Amino acid sequence: MVAADLMAARQQMALSLGWHIVIACLGVGFPALILIAERRANTTGDPLLLALARRWSKALAVLFAVGAVSGTILSFELGVLWPGMMSRFGDVIGLPFAIEGFAFFIEAIFIGIYLYGWDRLAPKTHWWTGVPIVISGTASALFVVAANAWMNQPTGFRVDASGNVVDIDPVAAMFNRALWPEATHMILAAFIVSGFLVASVHANALRKDRTSRHHRAAFTIAFSVAALAVPAQLIVGDWAARFLFHYQPTKFAALEGVETTGDHQPLHIGGLFIDGRVRYGLPIPDGLSLLAGHSTSTVVAGLDQVPADRTPPVAIVRLAFQVMVATGFGLLALGVWFGWCQWRRQALPRSAWFLRLAMLTGPAAVVALEAGWIVTEVGRQPWIVYGVLRVKDAVTDAAGIRVGYWLLLGVYSALTVVTVVVLRRIARSPVDQAVAVVPVP
Repeated sequence: MVAADLMAARQQMALSLGWHIVIACLGVGFPALILIAERRANTTGDPLLLALARRWSKALAVLFAVGAVSGTILSFELGVLWPGMMSRFGDVIGLPFAIEGFAFFIEAIFIGIYLYGWDRLAPKTHWWTGVPIVISGTASALFVVAANAWMNQPTGFRVDASGNVVDIDPVAAMFNRALWPEATHMILAAFIVSGFLVASVHANALRKDRTSRHHRAAFTIAFSVAALAVPAQLIVGDWAARFLFHYQPTKFAALEGVETTGDHQPLHIGGLFIDGRVRYGLPIPDGLSLLAGHSTSTVVAGLDQVPADRTPPVAIVRLAFQVMVATGFGLLALGVWFGWCQWRRQALPRSAWFLRLAMLTGPAAVVALEAGWIVTEVGRQPWIVYGVLRVKDAVTDAAGIRVGYWLLLGVYSALTVVTVVVLRRIARSPVDQAVAVVPVP
């Protein structure tokens, strides 16, 4: 395998995963926002909320369609780009992919029923047809993440003296020890990304016209869901980091750039990993040891415990981790501001700066999502299956990988343009019911 071909395969996979994961998040979290709007419409009899739910459901149909395309591409790439993994471990890892297929088709069926059921089903019955969409979308995320978690904590098999994979237990492989922290982290991220992306669109509209009850209701629903998920995500993130401390110590060391094993390890806020150490960061003495083991004397394994050829690119991993955490705390602060005003006045913050910052929450949440996947995937390097199979030994030796990368770049560029154009047309279409203009508190 030529190094350039290996890099092209990695770039192709990164492009596919990085594009699809945003759409996948919307497939998990966006249906919940629609059901909240419809539930409130059924409870209050507000035609505006019902119109909002119907408009959002049209956008969901578009996102589901493009997500099906990008997800199919991604599944093919596993076999085409990484035959060394799939041919050897396909029997081990295949179960969650098979179950995810069932979840996908259930989601597709009920999206069709939900869209067709407007004005054809009783309001309560129609709402209940949307519940399986949320459940199956969440299940899809769970089973896909189960496969990725297995790559981080491979189990459910044994390699015999001849190098053959034997004693395969697909259930044990699917329910590996990394599943729950990684899946919980991902599902919460889906609600955060969905909520803030939708809220950012309506924040932009509110910035131009704060009297719009349509956009204010939409913003409040979407932003509330995302803001409530953020503190839970920070707690789960701490759980996930502590999991890495115990089961992937090299990745954990890369998060902070710990070169030398020892206790009383400091935690650095900010800074860059340059020439083997963190520079320009704010050190908190004993902070990393305290977070890892709840004691300043906790010994943290450093990068000196593994050979250089088994060390991930620390600078990239640490920077991505810092970006993810900093973005999370920024979103938390904005959510607290929003929550305080809702509690005190049942209204949005009066400051124009709130809406300006709210417009950025969607892109910021996507940046945090991508940074988190960089930590997960790049932090596992050089392994595609942690401790068992290297990336360079799993990649295809077929020619034309670089050509495939450029073709895929064109496909995703076209998908992006088409998706944005169609969603903008939906957003600009007339609201089904007249939007009432009320005094702004």
